[in-house]
Amino acid sequence: MLFRELLQNELETQSDGFKRFADEQTNDLRDYLDKLARLSNTAYSEISDKLSRLENIGALPSDEIERAENFTFPFGETWNNHEEARGWAFDVLHKRTTFAADGSQLFVEREVSLPVAAIQIGWFENPHDDAIGYEKNARFFVLSPEDLLKDQEEPVIPETRVGQKRFEAEVEKAKEFLIKKKGWQERGERMPLAFFDGTLLISFALPRTDLQEGFIKTMVGLAKLSRETRVPIIGYVDRSYARDLLGLLDALNDTRNANKRTVDDASMLHASISEQSPTLKNWGDRTVFCYSKRRGLNAFIDEETGKSIVGFCYLQTTSDNPPARLDVPAWIYEENLLDEVLDTIRAECVIGLGYPYALETADQTAVINLRDREVFLQALQGFAKRNNLDFRFSRKSASKGRRR
Repeated sequence: MLFRELLQNELETQSDGFKRFADEQTNDLRDYLDKLARLSNTAYSEISDKLSRLENIGALPSDEIERAENFTFPFGETWNNHEEARGWAFDVLHKRTTFAADGSQLFVEREVSLPVAAIQIGWFENPHDDAIGYEKNARFFVLSPEDLLKDQEEPVIPETRVGQKRFEAEVEKAKEFLIKKKGWQERGERMPLAFFDGTLLISFALPRTDLQEGFIKTMVGLAKLSRETRVPIIGYVDRSYARDLLGLLDALNDTRNANKRTVDDASMLHASISEQSPTLKNWGDRTVFCYSKRRGLNAFIDEETGKSIVGFCYLQTTSDNPPARLDVPAWIYEENLLDEVLDTIRAECVIGLGYPYALETADQTAVINLRDREVFLQALQGFAKRNNLDFRFSRKSASKGRRR
């Protein structure tokens, strides 16, 4: 149990450190907001000439920055109440298919003498058409000790292998949807949209392991499949700590070694300093689309254009929290589908009260809770007994289950 008095004492002891950090953060935010204002007043040709020659700068703004106001585009729609907002969302989503998949996992190495795991992938495909109906379903996988320990080309702990299998299953389900919806334009359908729960721009420090290279290759493949099928997929990060825009601002101002770690992109865009309104002032506002130029993402570079096949923007989806980051395959921007994609995301967030309803439903479908863990252990114990398997179960885990 947590002792409240000890907590209060410890917080008071650390108060000076919290205050120093807050002061430093305010100064850093003011510095980056000044840089952002200068960026917005700089010609695109000048920005492009300087930044296109540099590497590992985080981001490169697209040419739409010339039409933006302080690096942002206002949403423009206003409503008197949530009923009006839902009416707008209904029009945007009517007969438009949205999709999301998510995964959950459990790993019972400490409770059982041999590593055993389970993965559940949930998905939600909603055509927003009463005549068709939605699909909400799940798949469940058990990973045996053989699955977790066999044929490893490099040392990988079993729990990491569980995460890998879950990741691959989520991506595979998303790919199924992209292939299924290919040809939507020829069929006269409204543009579909798939959500991926997390970033599309996975990066790791060098040197990378084969497993990490595999993660990157999988995401590059997903982005390329979106381009080939012409079906949009968006990597949705509800609270991002990425610093790609900060890298861009440092590079443009020749301060790349500033190394200020109190700030990230989302906190800068949400900050209100010296009575100055946040950069993303209102619900639905979004930033300029940028191409990724982050270190370690060379696998995403298109050989013909020299640009990343995935970019990003930030979207204000709540009134009081930092914006969500959207990883966007570049073809969506280049084929003028970005505004339609963003309206679809906004509509999903209206229905989901600040978070895409499709992602929320997929998460609820996939989740494995503590009670499910107990059921899994009981089933595993019965299975081992029926099949005379030498699985030993921890007395500690059984005791904790009785006491908690």
